Amino acid sequence: MMTPVEVIVERGRVAQKIFEGYTQAQVNLVVEAVAWSILEPSRNQELAELAVQDTGLGDVADKFKKNFRKTLGLVRDLSYAKTVGVISEDLKTGLTEYARPVGIVAAITPSTNPGATPINKILNALKCRNAVVVAPSPKGYSTCARLLEFVHQQLDLVKAPRDLVQMLPSPITKDSTNELMRLADLVVATGSQANIRAAYTCGTPAFGVGAGNVLVIIDEHADLNSAANKILQSKTFDNATSCSSENGAVICAQVYAKAISALEAVGGLMLDAADKKRLEDVMFHNGKLTSTLTAQNPGVIAERAKLQNPKAKSAKFFMVEEQGFGPSAPFSGEKLSPVLTIWKAADFDAAKQLISDVYAYQGAGHSVGLHTAQSGEILESRAAALAQQLPVARIIVNQAHAIATGGSFENGLPFSLSMGCGTWGKNNFSENMNYRHYLNITRVVRPIPEHVPKVEDLLKEYFSRYPQA
Repeated sequence: MMTPVEVIVERGRVAQKIFEGYTQAQVNLVVEAVAWSILEPSRNQELAELAVQDTGLGDVADKFKKNFRKTLGLVRDLSYAKTVGVISEDLKTGLTEYARPVGIVAAITPSTNPGATPINKILNALKCRNAVVVAPSPKGYSTCARLLEFVHQQLDLVKAPRDLVQMLPSPITKDSTNELMRLADLVVATGSQANIRAAYTCGTPAFGVGAGNVLVIIDEHADLNSAANKILQSKTFDNATSCSSENGAVICAQVYAKAISALEAVGGLMLDAADKKRLEDVMFHNGKLTSTLTAQNPGVIAERAKLQNPKAKSAKFFMVEEQGFGPSAPFSGEKLSPVLTIWKAADFDAAKQLISDVYAYQGAGHSVGLHTAQSGEILESRAAALAQQLPVARIIVNQAHAIATGGSFENGLPFSLSMGCGTWGKNNFSENMNYRHYLNITRVVRPIPEHVPKVEDLLKEYFSRYPQA
């Protein structure tokens, strides 16, 4: 007798075989229809409210914005993509590329984005003619289940098989998730590092993402008011549920005092040593982040940590000064809350070195922010230095980090809620996860006129320097 997970996967395979015969136009219609399952405002509102109600994480208004903008941006990206038939042809090389589905996608999704992340993976999978089975976090189950009800209504409308999109039955367990990963053809995992490790070791090809702990440099050339407003926007969005939210700011000494004043002017509150200790005692246990304050608003944080500063309950985010990094300085790690760690660095080079040290502890591979001159040689040289010397996949320049890193209408990154962190973050890719990760590609290889190069032509620089070798 088949297990419940085997039944789900088998139903998905039947649906996927039907879907594999769809034309590009038919696939595009399915994608548009399913996108409307969350873009439609009343559905989006219901999902946003349900997400916060069930997980206790984030903010309803921001969930609504995230669901809308991330899905809208993804649909824009997918509208340009060819995923059926010939997708590339080069007469010079004789190569033609055909898009092929991978089959069954196991989509492992977190509680922080129980609506936005599943729909992102669903749309990418469908665009490539795959079936998808979602394994939501237990806290995010009801949101995902309601989302799939909307998805199935849309699939029915365009007469596509419902079993193209399924989810694991309740209760979600490690065993059922692991079984799904073993049975699927591809695993795309977002969430805790335990989930990522399980994905990479399940025996099925997998894409997983690295840990966040984003830091941002504010240098002496930055527009401090603009930088403060962008950090406010990013640090407070959805109560900092995003792994792309700034966890710390490294400020060059020349502008340190003015930068702190700018951050305070937009609602940041610098905690004194006593309140910092109160916050640490609640936020960390034995140096490890607890879930007590995760994605909570500042008022809740102030109450639970018993902060004494009378301004704490009205602050928009908190700041704590730090000198060190690593296990002995827990605020140097990821916090997943509107708490920003502040370091003072002598200059840009010292800031760069500090970030390298922090990322050696936590956050390598993800990204780094830079607030600097708006254009010109200083911007380009400093961005280049970070890109060539830090272990990061993205350098976000003069932008609100949590908004920009996963794709924005103001930059060229693909819209995604899953950011690859390269080998620095123990990942096998360093891009924003996008539809191409859900494709197989078959290549037709034709004969072309033979051209065999001469050794002396290929090694001419070597021979010119070492003619007697």
